[in-house]
Amino acid sequence: MPEILAPGVISGPASVDSAAFTPDGDTLVFDLSNWPAHDHAIMISQRVNGAWSTPRLAPFSGQWEDHDPAMAPDGSYLIYSSNRPATADGKPLATVSSRTGKLVPSGDMHLWRVDRDAHGWGTPTPLPDVVNISMQMYGASIAADGTLYFDSPGPRRGGATHLYRATCRDGHYLAPTRLSLGDATSHEYDTAIAPDQSFIVYDVADGGGASPRLHIAFREGDHWSQPVDMGDALNRYQPSSAHLGPDGRTLYFAGRHADPVRYPRARAQALRDVARTLAWDHDVDHLWRVSLAPWLDAHRASGGGLP
Repeated sequence: MPEILAPGVISGPASVDSAAFTPDGDTLVFDLSNWPAHDHAIMISQRVNGAWSTPRLAPFSGQWEDHDPAMAPDGSYLIYSSNRPATADGKPLATVSSRTGKLVPSGDMHLWRVDRDAHGWGTPTPLPDVVNISMQMYGASIAADGTLYFDSPGPRRGGATHLYRATCRDGHYLAPTRLSLGDATSHEYDTAIAPDQSFIVYDVADGGGASPRLHIAFREGDHWSQPVDMGDALNRYQPSSAHLGPDGRTLYFAGRHADPVRYPRARAQALRDVARTLAWDHDVDHLWRVSLAPWLDAHRASGGGLP
């Protein structure tokens, strides 16, 4: 069963998602959001003596609408979605309000990169146009060889969202190709790719208003296996924003879940319930983690094999 990540510190009264870790697991970068106000910012927390610190605003975030951070497996850079202008004197990806004439958030995003070294974080730069194929670029995930996965409706605004893969060769991206996964009419988004690209976890929605459901698929030569629904016990959380932890075998996701209250209850239990509610137990997205061992072991037992 999933367990909540750092209740009251990381998972608190505000919506959080997109858990991206450095390779040592001691730095967590994530998305703090207030939807539908388009208030997104990227936060950072450090784990010291086993406890997560109070999150702080990332030094490269806050001026623009930033979210969906994804860490490279070696920790050297982060890719995230943002509406920030491509040049210092440019315009952000936004629309003009017909009522006020001012720029307002539109949900349009490009993918950006910010490098990280022993001295801290660098200056964000947009990914090249060959990758930013749409005004709606989300859900980045990075393989060990630099191959980039993301979701987008593609050049057609407002269309169904699908998963794409952009191979990285000699430091340069090739044109993205759409992944062939499951039902061609479904919406797929929020990729979590294994560092060796042996499996992928992602969300599927049928477009009919049903809650998204996590699926896992395995690489089989030059194609992907039939996706496997990850089950009701996990999908009851309305999961989104899947990411892999540094071990490549722990899944982190954003989900909603409130512990039920049972009446009558003792006063001591009521006090514990109140404290939990004040700390984190609200109808917002929290960060959860779950081991992928059951799915990986089942695939290996079926003869699929994994490194």
